[in-house]
Amino acid sequence: MKKISLDVFFILIGAFIFALAINLFVIPNELGEGGVTGITIILFYLFEWSPGLLSLIINAFLLIVGYKYLSKITTVYTIIAVAFNSLFLHLTESWTISSDELVVNAIFGGVFAGAGIGIIIRVGGTTAGTTILARITNKYLGWSLSYGLLFFDLIVAFSSYFIIGAEGLMLTILMLYIGTKTMEFIIEGLNPKKAITIISKEADQIAKQVTVLMDRGVTVFSGHGYYTKESKEILYIVISKQEVLKLKRIVQSTDRSAFIAIHDVRDVFGEGFLDISKS
Repeated sequence: MKKISLDVFFILIGAFIFALAINLFVIPNELGEGGVTGITIILFYLFEWSPGLLSLIINAFLLIVGYKYLSKITTVYTIIAVAFNSLFLHLTESWTISSDELVVNAIFGGVFAGAGIGIIIRVGGTTAGTTILARITNKYLGWSLSYGLLFFDLIVAFSSYFIIGAEGLMLTILMLYIGTKTMEFIIEGLNPKKAITIISKEADQIAKQVTVLMDRGVTVFSGHGYYTKESKEILYIVISKQEVLKLKRIVQSTDRSAFIAIHDVRDVFGEGFLDISKS
């Protein structure tokens, strides 16, 4: 119950931040947006229809159509997110900020929108609309949620060209990209690590030094070269960015001919890292 209450609190925070992005940075500067919000903004420019009310109506319809792609708890969280997103869009529609720099507004619009949606998705909710489509592509095509959202958002954004013009569209695309990167950062974690793959004839010596000198665990895989058919041990190690140089020095001093691949990873759970039960 405590976790659900905390999740709902973050959903409200995310919905509020997203509403600020629209009412402080997007609409005052006649920019576009993606997804359902982008459609409501186009209709606002044309007919001055309330984005908050239209967002509630369209998202409710899409939620009814696509709820089967969401879990029960995600559906509940999405209903909360949609309701409060529409409410905050209505309550903050008269809020303003003093800034005439279009590029600056586009950047901050992207950061706010990406942060708001990212927080909602991070705790297990969605904002309905194109988020449901993004979840479908994530499930069946393997796309990341953030890039699935960007794809569908761009479709809506390009349709706003005839309303906001070429410059407005270019700034909107910039804003969507920034929003995607912000969202990706929040969804995929604030815990960046490096995963290291090492192939060496001295794998045992390297593993011992990593265990003793760095106090890090090492996973050993058995493999072989396709051409030589020679059996080799492959080391897999997850460390912080600050420890990469130390590991490189260990490998360099042990086997200068070793093969090393360094990968970016996020949200590492387990002994020595984060407790998955607290995520």
